[in-house]
Amino acid sequence: MDWIKDLFCPGSTSIASTLVLYSAVIASGIFLGKMKVLGVSLGVTFVLFMGILLGHFGYVVDESILKFVREFGLILFIFAIGLQVGPGFFSSFKQGGMRLNGLAVLMVALNVVIVTLIYYFGNINDISPLVGVMSGAVTNTPGLAAAQQTISTMADGAQQANQMAQGYAAAYPLGVVGIIAAMFVIKAVFKIKVNDEISDIEREQEESHLKPFLISLQVTNKLVEGRTLRQLHDVIPCNFVVSRMMVADGSIVIPMSTTEIHIGDKLLIVASTHDADKFLTVLGPKTDVNWDEAPTPVYSRRILVTKSEYNGVKLGSLRLHNGYRVNCTRVNRAGVDLLAAPNLRLQIGDRITVVGDLQDIDRLSNLLGDSMKRLHQPNLITIFVGIVLGIVLGSINVGFGMKLGLAGGPLVVAILLSRFGYKFKLVTYTSSSASMMLRELGICLFLASVGISAGHGFADAVFNTTGMWWVIWGFVITFVPLVIVGCIARGKYKINYLTIMGLFSGSYTDPPALAFANNSTANDAPAVSYSTVYPLTMFLRVVAAQTLILLLA
Repeated sequence: MDWIKDLFCPGSTSIASTLVLYSAVIASGIFLGKMKVLGVSLGVTFVLFMGILLGHFGYVVDESILKFVREFGLILFIFAIGLQVGPGFFSSFKQGGMRLNGLAVLMVALNVVIVTLIYYFGNINDISPLVGVMSGAVTNTPGLAAAQQTISTMADGAQQANQMAQGYAAAYPLGVVGIIAAMFVIKAVFKIKVNDEISDIEREQEESHLKPFLISLQVTNKLVEGRTLRQLHDVIPCNFVVSRMMVADGSIVIPMSTTEIHIGDKLLIVASTHDADKFLTVLGPKTDVNWDEAPTPVYSRRILVTKSEYNGVKLGSLRLHNGYRVNCTRVNRAGVDLLAAPNLRLQIGDRITVVGDLQDIDRLSNLLGDSMKRLHQPNLITIFVGIVLGIVLGSINVGFGMKLGLAGGPLVVAILLSRFGYKFKLVTYTSSSASMMLRELGICLFLASVGISAGHGFADAVFNTTGMWWVIWGFVITFVPLVIVGCIARGKYKINYLTIMGLFSGSYTDPPALAFANNSTANDAPAVSYSTVYPLTMFLRVVAAQTLILLLA
């Protein structure tokens, strides 16, 4: 029965026992992480606590294997995060997101300031556990990973990395609680009624000019009689598409750029809400036409962009009017409808809605691919080329002795590839399930490795006066910046409470807090602001943790 001892007893470091240990830690951690207390769960982070528990009872992994699994898991996780947030990283700096991102940056800065004050005035000799406390307090695992990878290159790095993990584990639970508590504080201080906030959000969404909408008009203005659609674009200087036209005899046609408009024609226009008044002024009043039931040879269909040669190509360059006699009315990307502007660059996975003759639509479908099977094939070349480039970038000294490391390098490269990869013929599209699988596998391997390594001596380090202070400091790091920024957001800028809830969750990169916000409001507004600040915040959390180690360790 020696094989049982070799597989399941503490102290064994064989390959088989290592695999069993990792599997047990990850499986039990994910299972227990799904359990909710007051509607909140710790999620995959519970893998860390299971690793600490088994490490405490003497289960170990060969040091070289543990380090490889930890770093490889970190790279997979970070790179997948970069691909996920990359498309929204640059757009988050646009006008609509500047204020929210500015508040998120302020929150990160306040976290760093509080950590620095604690370090200098708290009689602390080692910054490493405090950086772990900060990462746990803001529930940011990539920051912990980046700091651990940075400190591992220094003298006594392994011991300091373990202390960092212990500080993270001590602060994390109250980190989640502190975010939700701050939401309640802001709600109470400003006497906010959630139902009123939801009504305001819904009203704003109805008036939004970012989302395309359909409007049917009858031409009554004699000044546009005989003008072509190309000339109409000169008269009404905005992005719009005339999807279908009903002429005098009641037949419906797909208008081209050379099609003339006549009095009595009825037009189905796809534009933005913001520009609706322009069409009413120039063309004529709204009219009721049931385009779907009207007898017509015109069809509407969604085509999936799956051929890599069209990744990054401008929609206007396809010349849909002249080449395929179809109109593109909107583009759906990751569940969001976008107006089909000529300068909109297509991405693999986009779904474009076109109207036209069935044969013409089929020709365009063959051109763009329209094959779900293609999307099921993972683009492993891009992933591993990106990892190589990320490791190279992370190894370069960027100044003042700083390196992005195995966390920052792949993150930066993944963000850049997701935005500019099409210029190098690299397809960065990954299905949501494949992306989630890659991300979850990486973070589980990393957290299990960190937990097993930190388990030895965890109880002695945490369950004492020092551990108590870690918990207290962690709550201060969590709570104080949230309340300060929340008061500024609501008091000065009058930002909607649902948006503030998403801002809190995104600035602390905390899905459990976002889940609480979504469940308590039954609205997706928190998720919108979460996704707005998440990319920049994720990047800054990684950089902030590394910077504190490089400057103070």
